[in-house]
Amino acid sequence: MDHALRKRGTSRVVDVLVPVALDQTYSYRVPEDMPIAPGDIVGVPLGAREALGVVWAENATPNPRLHNRLKDIDEKLDYAPLKGELRSLVDWMSGYTLAPRGMVLRMCLRMGDDLGAERVRIGVRFSGQQPQRMTAARNRVLGVVSDGLIRAKREAAEEAGVSPSVIDGLIDDGTLIAEPMPTEPVARQPDPDYAAPELSDAQRAAGNALCETLRSGAFAVTLLDGVTGSGKTEVYFEAVAENIKRGKQTLILMPEIALTGQFLDRFAARFGVRPAEWHSEVPSRRRQRTWAAVAAGEVNVVAGARSALFLPYKDLGLIIVDEEHDQAYKQEDGVHYHARDMAVVRARLNNIPVVLSSATPSVETEVNARRGRYHRQRLPERFGGQRLPSIEAIDLRRESPQRGRFIAPRLVEAVKTALERKEQALLFLNRRGYAPLTLCRACGHRFACPNCDAWLVEHRFRQRLVCHHCGYSVATPKVCPQCEATDTLAAVGPGVERLQEEVAELFPDARVMVLSSDLIATLERMREELKEIADGHVDIVIGTQLVAKGHHFPMLNLVGIVDADLGLSNGDPRAAERTFQLLNQVAGRAGRHEGQGIGFLQTHQPEHPVMKALIAQDRDAFYDAEIATRERQGYPPFGRLASLIVTGGDRHSTEGFAKQIVRAAPHTQDVMILGPAEAPLAVVRGRHRFRLLIKSARGFDLSGYLREWLAAAPKPKKKLGLEVDIDPQSFL
Repeated sequence: MDHALRKRGTSRVVDVLVPVALDQTYSYRVPEDMPIAPGDIVGVPLGAREALGVVWAENATPNPRLHNRLKDIDEKLDYAPLKGELRSLVDWMSGYTLAPRGMVLRMCLRMGDDLGAERVRIGVRFSGQQPQRMTAARNRVLGVVSDGLIRAKREAAEEAGVSPSVIDGLIDDGTLIAEPMPTEPVARQPDPDYAAPELSDAQRAAGNALCETLRSGAFAVTLLDGVTGSGKTEVYFEAVAENIKRGKQTLILMPEIALTGQFLDRFAARFGVRPAEWHSEVPSRRRQRTWAAVAAGEVNVVAGARSALFLPYKDLGLIIVDEEHDQAYKQEDGVHYHARDMAVVRARLNNIPVVLSSATPSVETEVNARRGRYHRQRLPERFGGQRLPSIEAIDLRRESPQRGRFIAPRLVEAVKTALERKEQALLFLNRRGYAPLTLCRACGHRFACPNCDAWLVEHRFRQRLVCHHCGYSVATPKVCPQCEATDTLAAVGPGVERLQEEVAELFPDARVMVLSSDLIATLERMREELKEIADGHVDIVIGTQLVAKGHHFPMLNLVGIVDADLGLSNGDPRAAERTFQLLNQVAGRAGRHEGQGIGFLQTHQPEHPVMKALIAQDRDAFYDAEIATRERQGYPPFGRLASLIVTGGDRHSTEGFAKQIVRAAPHTQDVMILGPAEAPLAVVRGRHRFRLLIKSARGFDLSGYLREWLAAAPKPKKKLGLEVDIDPQSFL
């Protein structure tokens, strides 16, 4: 036998997982001179192209008949390997969510490759040589650079108060040396003792308990349960400080990091520097550097959106999930997962503590705390002796607004009083745009999206009708397309833009700002606007759910919720929980600094359990009732749910395929299958949607059942799709 061939036949074989929509690994030979271990990131041939992959395992028993047909690994890439606990998370998530392992892995490999060489920043430093000609401007520059430190040209010019041409002249004279500047670190080392806060007794006790859990060095889940304004952030900062002292990394998950500039400032005030950020608004180059710095252990603290959970931490010691109840933690496309739940899984795999923080915990977390699975640390009072806002209902059946308006007289008077006291008021309406529906008064025509089963929302500022599901938009017409009548189009119902119009008429001298995601172009603009409010440059804030995300407005003492019933009418099993959480969080913006806050709920059903609990400020009563209802009906956390959504361009074939899937279901009394039925949003982006809802007992292996079912079911044909969502949060 040829020596080279014999040598090839005895070479190592490893299994490599590639980040594509496949659940399997591929076997590759390892070149003899290439040191390879599980977790290494490699380049491998995949079909006709080269792909990125991760060595998943040694293959000690490759098929000898296929050995000579195996391809070699092309190269070992210069990235830190994925540690065992992260690879275990990929395997666990794939098994639980039924997403292909390659798609889960893709979330771990967002290191921003193929960006080209990084631009080198040029700085200047003093050479020690005096200039041939001295001027007052040059003398000022020498005074700045005499410390010998390297500075960016612009920085040196600004410090000396001279133009850049003065710097250029000194370079030409040899007085300044131009050379590459060292790369700025992604985030500087936080100082755990930089500004230790004054804590209340309750805060100190909770902080000490979190630190003691850290020192135990084992997996544990703690619910940090504090009313709005109680200082939960300062408490878990104590755990962050302890974790920094232990030389470990901390992940702080936030529901929408792009909206939390105030949090980053609070972190810097406590630790002297900002944490590293990880979210969709971070530029590609910075994401690349952050990924590498996290893997190298150069970053101590990451504050990020749900995707930060999949970074390759070198030595993760603590995970914190802020506002753990927030719906934004659920990924609704691609891999369907809940970041809060996966944070608990990752903490268990890493054998480290995880802290869930909320003023209104999810029902699942509340039940776990009540049953002792999670530790609970309570902060029952606001920091500094501030009282919780009082809540009053405005019964719209008896105190209706004037015709054509949406703010009731009592709320109008409350806003007037707030303005007279030089305080801020917040009017909350969780509906973007000007009006949710536009119709023709002459013929009744309603403007609907041509691609979705949804009405077009008028955005008067942009003079367009917009679909909030697919993004379709059209210029607001002057003439009805159905009957061609003019001046007959009417806006039905309010959005925040319409509310702004009403506020301008009622309070013409007030400084008004609308906070809505469709009106803010950039992250920086959002942070600027939040700062303007916090600094008192705004009198009345009109906002959607953006304002409920933990912002601190010191001068805000009045909150008016214009349509408190909005979230209760959609048939969602979680509607009551979500409405209670959202309205509680919004009302909690009031009275956090000085004065007594007050919140008004405009509602047609003040007798609803959610409204009664909010008005009485009896959170336990709401949870008692909601938990009892869930347990009686077998809904999570007392049962399991999964959703199958079948989509297709043709309604008949889509429904037919959904019925075929149902017929393939294994029979068992442990599972109830509801459907197929048209989803509440029956058409999105031109595709028809039919939904199956699968319900089982809590202890039943629903993921395993679905895996067996779908393996035997017919596969989607061309132009048909199937989405699997374990533990669905949305029922649209």
